[in-house]
Amino acid sequence: MSEISIRKSQLVIDKIWHDGGPALKEPRLRGAILTVIKNPFAGRYVEEIQPFMKPLEQLGVGMARELAEALGGPKAVQSYGKAALVGLAGELEHGALWHAPGGYSMREVLGGTKAIVPSTKKVGPAGARIDVPLHHINAAYVRSHFDAIEVGINDAPKPDEIIYILAMGTGARVHDRAGGLKTSEIKGEDGQR
Repeated sequence: MSEISIRKSQLVIDKIWHDGGPALKEPRLRGAILTVIKNPFAGRYVEEIQPFMKPLEQLGVGMARELAEALGGPKAVQSYGKAALVGLAGELEHGALWHAPGGYSMREVLGGTKAIVPSTKKVGPAGARIDVPLHHINAAYVRSHFDAIEVGINDAPKPDEIIYILAMGTGARVHDRAGGLKTSEIKGEDGQR
């Protein structure tokens, strides 16, 4: 499989002090890193695409490290998610190749997290935006951490490109009060609770 050809990347950090209620002393951070690559399968159907996941592993680890550091380091991260935006000459399955490399890269960088990494993907034109779902890194049922970050790049993906995306957050929604499992109640056994 050919090497990954990166055109550009983008790091986005939201600093959230409040959402209409009392302001926090320190902002809650929510961020995403987006990497635009050439889609090696654009414009044609290729049956065997799984080998491309191997080079994506190194890309994922590098992206996860950069994003975690921008949010204060791996110990600061409490939520995560991933996404892919595939250009119009590609197919949804090209975005699905990010499931394992994107998820396992964050697990590695964040120290062996337990919860599945939520994800989404779609095919779209340059300038398309996508909501990247977030939830707690060790327990999917922690409702306070159900969140999302919307991202996109004005000139990507071009028809023969893919944007692979990782997202992380440093805590619950700013004014969480919807109940559910609390972080103090996490058992950390199965990634659920």
